[in-house]
Amino acid sequence: MDLTALGGATLIALTGTIFFLLVIKAWSAFAASSSGTRFPKSIMLEAAQRYRDALAKRGREQSIYLASGLMFAVVFSIAYLFRPEEMFVDIPRWQHIVVLLVLGIATGILAYRLTTIMLERRKLFFIRDANMATGHSLQKLTANRNRVFHDVRCGVGTIDSVIVGLHGIYTVSVIARKPGKNNTARLKGDQLMFAGQDAVSVQRSGAKSAQLAKEIRKVTAHTLRVRSVIAIPGWEIESQASRDYLVVNERNVSMLTGWRDQKDYLLDEDVEAIQGMLTERCTRFA
Repeated sequence: MDLTALGGATLIALTGTIFFLLVIKAWSAFAASSSGTRFPKSIMLEAAQRYRDALAKRGREQSIYLASGLMFAVVFSIAYLFRPEEMFVDIPRWQHIVVLLVLGIATGILAYRLTTIMLERRKLFFIRDANMATGHSLQKLTANRNRVFHDVRCGVGTIDSVIVGLHGIYTVSVIARKPGKNNTARLKGDQLMFAGQDAVSVQRSGAKSAQLAKEIRKVTAHTLRVRSVIAIPGWEIESQASRDYLVVNERNVSMLTGWRDQKDYLLDEDVEAIQGMLTERCTRFA
C-alpha cells in the first residue's frame, strides 16, 4: 500500500468532511433558531414532549455524523482512485503518518459519539413511550373540570404531568424502568422497591409537588394541597405504605381520582386561575 497515496487521499477526504460537517452543523443551528409557529399561544406541550424533542435532536445528530462518515468514505475512495500522490510528493513521510494518526483519532471519536447517541436514543425511546402511555391515560380523566398539563416547569425541575380539577391538584411523576420477568413493585415510605432492581427514592417527586403548591399559592392567595402520584408503566403494584404518595401504572392511573379529601376540593375560580397559570406555562413555544 502506497503511504503517500493513502495519506494524500486521507488529507483530501478529511478536509472535505470537516468542511461538510461545519456547514451542516451551522445550517442545523440556524434551522433550530429560526423554527417557530404561527400559533404560539395556542399550541400546548404534549405528553413526553421534552423526550420527543430530545429524541429528535439525537436523531439529527446521528444523521449528521453518519452523513459525514459517508462523505469521508466517498471522497477518500475517489481521491485514492485518482492517485493524488503527485500533489503530496514533496511532503515528508512523517507528515503522512501524522495525517493517518489524526484519521484514526477522528474515527475513534466519531465511533464513540455515534455509539453514545444510539444508546441515548434507545433509552429515550423507552422513557418517551412510558410518558406517552401515562399521559394518554390521564387524558381520559375529564370529569369534574379536570385538565391535564404536561412537562410543567416549576422552581425545582419539570413535572411530567399535572391534573387540576374541582376535586384537587395532582402531580404525576413517571419513573421509567424496564420490567423483568418479575414486574412487581411496592412503596415503603418514600422508597419505591422494584423486584430484582435497586430501590428509588420518590422524595424528589414530593419536592416538586410542594414547590408547585407554593407557586399556586401566589395565584390563589391561599394554600392548597398538591398530591403526588408516581406512575411506573409496565409494573404491577403489590402494596404502598405511604400517605404522601400514590403509585399507579399506565392502566390503573384513574385510581388517583379516588385519592381525595373534601377539604382539598377547589372553587370554580381557583380551578380557572390555576388552569390559566399552567396554560401559560405549558404553551409549546413559551
